Amino acid sequence: MSFQSPVTVEHVLSEINTGKYLLPAIQREFVWDPNQILALVDSLMRGYPIGSFLLWEVKPESTKTFTFYNFITNFHEKDAPYATTATVPAGRGLTAVLDGQQRLTSLNVAFYGSHSQKKKGAWSTNLSAYPKRRVYLNLADDVEREELGLRYDLRFLTDQESARQDGEPDRWFLLHDVFLLADSGPVIMAELTKRGVDLNVGFERLYRLYDAVRVVKPINWYLEQDQDSDKVLDIFVRVNSGGTTLSQSDLLLSMATNQWEHLDAREEVRRVVQELNDGGSREFRFSKDVVLKSALMVAGVNLQFRVSNFTRDNMAKVEASWEQSKQSLIAAATLLGRFGYHARTLTADSVLLPLTYFFSRLEKPQAFLESTSFVSERDELRAWVARSLLKPGIWGSGLDTLLARLRTAIDENPGARFPVDAIERELTSLGKSLVFQDAELDDVLALRYSGPRTFAALSLLYPGLDFSQTFHEDHVFPRSRFTRAKLAAAGVDASHTERYAEYVDQLPNLQLLQDTANIEKQATLPAEWIERRYPEPEARAHYLHSNDLADLDLDFGSFIEVFEARRNRMRARLATVLRTETNHRSPAVE
Repeated sequence: MSFQSPVTVEHVLSEINTGKYLLPAIQREFVWDPNQILALVDSLMRGYPIGSFLLWEVKPESTKTFTFYNFITNFHEKDAPYATTATVPAGRGLTAVLDGQQRLTSLNVAFYGSHSQKKKGAWSTNLSAYPKRRVYLNLADDVEREELGLRYDLRFLTDQESARQDGEPDRWFLLHDVFLLADSGPVIMAELTKRGVDLNVGFERLYRLYDAVRVVKPINWYLEQDQDSDKVLDIFVRVNSGGTTLSQSDLLLSMATNQWEHLDAREEVRRVVQELNDGGSREFRFSKDVVLKSALMVAGVNLQFRVSNFTRDNMAKVEASWEQSKQSLIAAATLLGRFGYHARTLTADSVLLPLTYFFSRLEKPQAFLESTSFVSERDELRAWVARSLLKPGIWGSGLDTLLARLRTAIDENPGARFPVDAIERELTSLGKSLVFQDAELDDVLALRYSGPRTFAALSLLYPGLDFSQTFHEDHVFPRSRFTRAKLAAAGVDASHTERYAEYVDQLPNLQLLQDTANIEKQATLPAEWIERRYPEPEARAHYLHSNDLADLDLDFGSFIEVFEARRNRMRARLATVLRTETNHRSPAVE
């Protein structure tokens, strides 16, 4: 490795935009936000050092061995958030960036490209939700956003936002146009005069930009010329041990990309993550880590994210089983969606992993998802998922050991039924028993509205719902009725006000209602709503019994009595479905 002569920002950006500088597949995704990009440009203009860079000279005979990516120029959060695969002509060498990708991509976006990020509150499907913004320098005014720590007023603006206003100077200078200035003296003065900008103010700013990008040589860099991929990988891991640490999944993705023979690992994982998470009303937030861990699990290799585990043999197994892994992941996520889970209610993404492995071993995975022949098997699996999410600590520490045990349990119990008993024995042996102590029931009953585990508890208590539909957590007695003024107007004794306020958001005042029914119900009291919703006596009786409200006075003044009676009924149900210490088996709950 040798130190090279410093170069200008203009030189480096030219190399990037002519395809001479590329990114090796071992690089992570671009993660800097707009404020970080602006701060980097501000540092350049102030003459601050921006760190050294590490480049790798890849000889023509070595380029065909690796996968490379182009630098991002026009970042789009939805449509183009990732670098694209580069086409390297045969017989051509190149320079790959081992350290400094985030900074160089940021400079490329700032000076040559744009940044499109979703506006707050906008719908992602709206074409105008991602306005195209480029970086401009304010030549006329002092910086106002002191919270960013900037000396110069640099902003990402749309063309409309940067347009000259009537009677005002043309203050916003597009950074890319600094490359069009023929010199740093008369041409700058002429530019400022044309724009109507005060020469004393504007000259210092535009000259600083010109000097920082085209004259000063702030890019200090080292060049590695060794063609040994293992050595290059070791260097990469070492230099990336600081800053935004290279994640385990990024490293695995990088190594897999270089070692898979027929598929591009990075592109494959990106597509699967997008498909898993883009589920309409059932959106999830599964990460690359979950996808890759699933792939290791299905491939039957060691589950630990360690460099020593990412051997060529292991990666070959992962690639060979990738199609099965992908289809099993999608099936498992689909099933979780049909169980009613989504990004907010699925409190541990790792529950997807044993489900994925189970699907990978099924002879007819689609039948398990769809066929009425597997209703009882799906119900049993749904209950197990809910209990595992409800019990704290199941998906916490020791995950790799747990997953290896669950994989073995599934292998040893083949068939179309998820081996709940065998899996729970493995959990118990690791100190993660799903048997609830009686005292833990009170903790469950104290769960609150919109809490992370509340949906799991309600879905266990009242399983006779079609969770392929969208359900909301609903207050039996409407929350809007519990203000002090409304309680007083309803004749509630002042001595009960605190208990009303304490109880309103707890589990015994909650139920699951289909979205349309919940919207219709709004702030209606339960007695009135039930009468209207279920005019037929038989349907009304079924609803009341199924929701532990039968034979209760649902008048608002009886709220505390209703709450406590329902709490007792829910506790009895929980003692059954949670397999408490005094009741380890779970007969069907009506």
